[in-house]
Amino acid sequence: MIPFPISEQSPVAFGGPLPSETDVVVVGGGVIGVCTALYLARKGRRVVLLEKGRIAGEQSSRNWGWIRQQGRDPDELPIMVEANRLWTELASQTNVDIGLKRSGVTYLAESEKELQVYADWLPHATAQGVDTILLDRAGLKARFPELAKGGYAGAITTPSDMRAEPWVAVPALAGIAVREGAVIVEGCAARKLDLEAGRITGVFTEAGRIACSDVVVAGGAWSSLFLRAHGVSIPQLSVRASVGATEPVHLPHQGAAGAGKFSFRTRADGGASLAAGGFHELFVGPDAFRALPKFRAQLMADPFGTRFLPAAPKGYPDAWGTKRQWDGDEVSPFEGIRVLNPKPNAGKLRKVAVEVEKLFPEVGPIRYRAMWAGMIDTMPDVVPVVDRVDAIPGLTVGTGMSGHGFGIGPGMGRVLADLVCGDAPGHDLRRFRLSRFSDGSAMELGPAL
Repeated sequence: MIPFPISEQSPVAFGGPLPSETDVVVVGGGVIGVCTALYLARKGRRVVLLEKGRIAGEQSSRNWGWIRQQGRDPDELPIMVEANRLWTELASQTNVDIGLKRSGVTYLAESEKELQVYADWLPHATAQGVDTILLDRAGLKARFPELAKGGYAGAITTPSDMRAEPWVAVPALAGIAVREGAVIVEGCAARKLDLEAGRITGVFTEAGRIACSDVVVAGGAWSSLFLRAHGVSIPQLSVRASVGATEPVHLPHQGAAGAGKFSFRTRADGGASLAAGGFHELFVGPDAFRALPKFRAQLMADPFGTRFLPAAPKGYPDAWGTKRQWDGDEVSPFEGIRVLNPKPNAGKLRKVAVEVEKLFPEVGPIRYRAMWAGMIDTMPDVVPVVDRVDAIPGLTVGTGMSGHGFGIGPGMGRVLADLVCGDAPGHDLRRFRLSRFSDGSAMELGPAL
């Protein structure tokens, strides 16, 4: 097995230096943080992005690489439609081939009941002008005969959906941001906010203090830990999801597709990325107990989609021994693990390969050349927090993308930049408000797929 392409040992590509002051500090160098920094720079703001490890080292490089409009929560969908367009624009603005292909995404229905769920979502796509198509059994056979061999009841497919290579794409976007004036500093953890009279005046980092008036927290799996240290509580958990990259294999279907037991997409290197559909694993820690009441609706809707593990490895955001409070001049938990590199569930991935072999027996045995896992920052209602924090003027949060972040990254980054600048974001963000976890609102799962 070859190692994952981004690690703590990877050379620093964005080294700063750290200025003494700026307008905005972005905490976190995943796709959301990088895109936020890019669009802030385009709005003329001085912006510094701080990444404790490497750009896209965690979930932003470890995801499936799908850029999908299909199946989105209706409140996410308009932002995702924008992101779909922005990906095409941004791909033309970098000198790197990010593997962007408009090859479509298809969900296979294993029953008529599941096909009806897809049919119920279809009007949301129609309302946003997305080219999603519902296929019955005969329609699936006519359009995708290679997939119809699985005996499925039908499918839903979106031809305009895309794919890209995440560990190439996000650093390439960071390159655009730097060329347009953003400062990115890898290997530099943001330790704590510097507050005066409750308002942000700077950020304490491991390399010293940087003065600023605005901060965007886009720290993925680490966001809840950072925010809780400042009295901001969000019921965010992190779940482990495993992915495997195969040796070169010619799958009869050249797009991205998924069913109950597998998901796949073809890759630029001639192989495929395989993953287990809706399966993920939760390390039970202090935040899991705190957030359990908020997650009840999600657990009842999908009681078998999560496997529970007794404790996270040492130093993980919700590990039992992870420090919850520290001062700005102290070493923070963010310096303990520069890049989260969870051990993948190899047994589950081998089962996924078997399922794909059943669908495409003509390809022969599927062999992996790499396996990895990432920690997905997820919320009880499976939509993110994208909001200003009223209790701390100058603080904006963009986290909890719930496995949807890579594709929607450019759209969410543009929205977050507008929030920081006090400009109209152009989308209804009420569903993503921070106060939904404290104002008595019920946790409503949207009709997302």
